[in-house]
Amino acid sequence: MSYPSWQPGEGPKDPQARQRPGGVPSWRGQGGQPPVWYGQGGPPQPGHADGSHSMLASHADRERAVDVLRAGFGEGRMEQAEFEKRVARAYAARTVGELALLVADLPQGPVPLPAAVGAVPRTFLPLPVPKTNEKAIGSAICGGLCLVTVGLTGLPAVILGHSARSEIRRTGEGGDGLALTGLVIGWLATASWTLVVTLLLIAALTTG
Repeated sequence: MSYPSWQPGEGPKDPQARQRPGGVPSWRGQGGQPPVWYGQGGPPQPGHADGSHSMLASHADRERAVDVLRAGFGEGRMEQAEFEKRVARAYAARTVGELALLVADLPQGPVPLPAAVGAVPRTFLPLPVPKTNEKAIGSAICGGLCLVTVGLTGLPAVILGHSARSEIRRTGEGGDGLALTGLVIGWLATASWTLVVTLLLIAALTTG
């Protein structure tokens, strides 16, 4: 891709390209100035005249032109040297018409990339997090309460723990560690109460 050899405000140097029927230069708008269509999606249609072609460019206008140049350079539409030359001319441009000439042969923004074809392979998808079994949570809670209730919730912890582990093996839910914790604490509490009751009975029988 080569940059046009004519400067902003000048016409093409090919005499045949300079004229159209009626003796009016084909590239000029009203008043002999270059047409301005920057930011309007394309060059004006025949018969259309825009009186703002000589409007002084603002900083925002220059930045928009440079953004279009960056997009074209990123898509490989121009070489590094040409890109740097156009950017320098964009920042030095005085009018909106000069900016329009710099981006005339580029799309007004980056071309959208095509959507990915096909679904993502299942191997690369994140693994679903299994649901935690509710009975396993209850077993762990009852096991923790054994310290507060002096082991009175040990038996519920054992029952819920065994039931939870059975459901986890069948359904693949999570929470096996919670159920196992509740089971261990529950069995310890139950064994402690069993030992206490046994000693009390032996003492009662001995003293009786």
